[in-house]
Amino acid sequence: MRRHKARNALGHVFISQMREIITSLSCDTASRVVIFRSMVPGVFCAGADLKERAAMNNISADSFVHRLRTLMTDIASMPMPTIAAMDGAALGGGLELALACDLRTAAYSAQMGLIETTRGLLPGAGGSQRLPRLVGISLAKELIFTGRRVGGQAALGLGLVNQATEQNQTGDAAYTEALVLAREILPQVQTYRRTDQFCCNVFLSLAMAIERLCYSMVIPTRDRQEGMAAFLEKRKPNYTGE
Repeated sequence: MRRHKARNALGHVFISQMREIITSLSCDTASRVVIFRSMVPGVFCAGADLKERAAMNNISADSFVHRLRTLMTDIASMPMPTIAAMDGAALGGGLELALACDLRTAAYSAQMGLIETTRGLLPGAGGSQRLPRLVGISLAKELIFTGRRVGGQAALGLGLVNQATEQNQTGDAAYTEALVLAREILPQVQTYRRTDQFCCNVFLSLAMAIERLCYSMVIPTRDRQEGMAAFLEKRKPNYTGE
């Protein structure tokens, strides 16, 4: 990912490009492991492009989040193992992208969190379903309710990432760790991957439908509009519960 000015924020064009690449890789029998990484220093993915979102009406916002959720489902459904290498911030939709991958590596300096509640929203691209499956329901609720960010070392202790390491001088320690992990799992992982897809995702499609229903209830609220306005005006939001 190399959307430098927008910190890899997931906008309309970026989502379309990602889906094209994922479709191509999924059909490529020579591709054995896929690593998602960032070429933007200090950031993995800043999440959904809120500047684009702020200009959308309620119907457009629902459609956009549905596209984002579908992108994460496409990543989770890829036929080969996937690894997210987080050498920088993975926030909101950025962390949801990492959660859609099979494995995650992170630099200690990387910050990650489902911060949507601080914007008057809730995780709408699979995060509300994948995070509790990874770290447990109680901890997931705490992280989502608070919008808390955690560093790479803390994320390792929570079970949010598989490997964590000190950042190196070139800023790609998580990617380097992901390469080591990919080479280790490559020879024997393909058969298990297909079993994993069947066992773990049986009820996820229903959970995603519930997440979309809950998200659609948030879209028309005043607090959601206040969250967007506060983001654009770079101030603390004033939520009223409406």
